[in-house]
Amino acid sequence: MKQNKLLPLASAISLSLCLAACSGGGSGTASSPAAAASSSPAAQEESGANIQLVEEGTFKVAMECAYAPFNWTQADDSNGAVPISGTSDYAYGYDVMFAKEIAQELGCELEIIKMEWDALIPALQSGTVDAVIAGQCITADRAAQVDFSDPYYYASIVCLVKSDSTYASATGIDGFEGATATSQLGTVWYDTCLPQVPGIELLPAQESVPAMLVALDSGAVDLVVTDQPTALSACKAYPDMVMLDFSGTEGDFDVSEEETNFGISVQKGNTGLAEIINQVLSRYTPEDYTAMMDEAISVQPLNND
Repeated sequence: MKQNKLLPLASAISLSLCLAACSGGGSGTASSPAAAASSSPAAQEESGANIQLVEEGTFKVAMECAYAPFNWTQADDSNGAVPISGTSDYAYGYDVMFAKEIAQELGCELEIIKMEWDALIPALQSGTVDAVIAGQCITADRAAQVDFSDPYYYASIVCLVKSDSTYASATGIDGFEGATATSQLGTVWYDTCLPQVPGIELLPAQESVPAMLVALDSGAVDLVVTDQPTALSACKAYPDMVMLDFSGTEGDFDVSEEETNFGISVQKGNTGLAEIINQVLSRYTPEDYTAMMDEAISVQPLNND
């Protein structure tokens, strides 16, 4: 886990406002003392502050529930899994661990909402959910649409191939000439990394991580690109897959730090909620993050729908 500098955190006043917003019987929003005299949108805009938190005492979090070890779907509440709204299934994983901690800090009930990857940011923008905790990289494009917390994970980008493949001996991304390749739709893996691999046949992106892994397992492709935790998880679920990590070598992908830092996103301008999330994250060390990810990988189901 890479050490990341944390941004300034919320004050005790922000925390007390947060708890009041979730536990009280009012509108479910909180405002700063300066805004208390006038809570109109115009007054908040003029003050330059928007510390609305969550409404109705429920912290609504969106994720795919199909991106192990960050999040997945399972049939019961084992290991502390949380019900998925509107279904009989449960969600667990690294992201759910943090969602539970943040909900506790807010004094709210946690509601996990399962969504497709490309629906996550629109759900935040429309106010359908309060946060997205889904293994999102903090890219400039996403940061223009939503606000991010400090990073809650750093992961190198790696390659996955079958262990009996001629590409299993590759020592850099230039060792995949002639390979067919894919990754997940709307990700840095597909949009930024795969185009850097010379001589491959780039096939259409897959809708989800499970679909991407099935494509590799079935032989439909020779190569997929993903992050290290997902690859480690995949190698557990599919023992005939092997992870190739070229980090720190000349054969690695050319990616920026933002493309390997993962953050929790909130609606643009909801600084109060972002501050509370950062306050929770500040309690964890890099070693804590690694231990939590190791735990998630160890308890994941072998197959995730």
